[in-house]
Amino acid sequence: MDERPARPVMADVAQLAGVSHQTVSRVLNDHPYVKEETRAKVLAAMAELGYRRNLTARALARRQSDTIGVIAFDTTLHGPASTLFSLEQAARAAGYEVQVVTVPDPHPQAFADAVDRLVAQSVCGVVVLAPQRAAVQVMAGLPADLPAVAVEGGAAPGVPSVVVDQVDGALQATRHLIELGHTEIAHVRGRQDWLEAEARLDGWQQALTAAGLAVRDPLPGDWSARSGYDAGLLLRDRWPEVTGVFVANDHMALGMIRALAEAGVDVPGQVSVVGFDDIAEAGYLRPPLTTVHQDFAEVGRRCVDVLVERIGASERWSTGCPVVVPGRLVVRASTGPAPR
Repeated sequence: MDERPARPVMADVAQLAGVSHQTVSRVLNDHPYVKEETRAKVLAAMAELGYRRNLTARALARRQSDTIGVIAFDTTLHGPASTLFSLEQAARAAGYEVQVVTVPDPHPQAFADAVDRLVAQSVCGVVVLAPQRAAVQVMAGLPADLPAVAVEGGAAPGVPSVVVDQVDGALQATRHLIELGHTEIAHVRGRQDWLEAEARLDGWQQALTAAGLAVRDPLPGDWSARSGYDAGLLLRDRWPEVTGVFVANDHMALGMIRALAEAGVDVPGQVSVVGFDDIAEAGYLRPPLTTVHQDFAEVGRRCVDVLVERIGASERWSTGCPVVVPGRLVVRASTGPAPR
């Protein structure tokens, strides 16, 4: 059941300001017949309580069109951009229009403003792309009466989620290297504040531990090709004995392969490289990249299905278990047997 803390309501504002519920309503609706002194007291009470007017109920009551809102925190990277595209396609296939609001960073007030903008447009539900830990935290500010689904990273209490199985994808990638005979396997991690980076790190560690292999400190990365290149330079410097690398996304893997090539290291003859995402260019790199495919189209469909079910529910929702979409290892020429 929904575990989010109760939000202040009009009655709380009225009590603190020492006025009636009707007076608070008049202030909210800019009624001309309210004394300025009274208006100031009500506004001060709202600010003190952190009250945000409940546009949701009013907007849902007068909703004429079927529109889904999407709040995204970062659409410049492959995962969020692909997820957003798939959501739009799936929503339109289900007969819904889509309104997107991009929030520059997961700050509570910026998130609250985004919710208000969407509710003011009479959206019937909201999808939140929440790959970062901070994004999950600010989702606690969602109105309790607004159907919502989180996708990509995680969910706040009371909000269901649709995710790709990041841990299993990382297990598949690392086990592939182990099965090829690699015993020294490094990892380039993604941004530390991203839940997906944490899950992929976890899968790599689990696979190595289960095989009785040493778990090294992960090399730093930030999802960019440049950080993968820098990690490749560090790898040859620190651990020349490494023969396999699981990289947390394909763009960093691209940079890793470039750094190794410049150092005269053959991929996969001397070092095998596995990425994650299966970007459109993965099969055309030199060598073509072994990677974990994320089915963003399925994520979009499942997310819309869950949200539509919540929109149509007549009773209060329960969170339920996350909807998990499996990843799939795609083997190409960037991996091969461990050198003897």
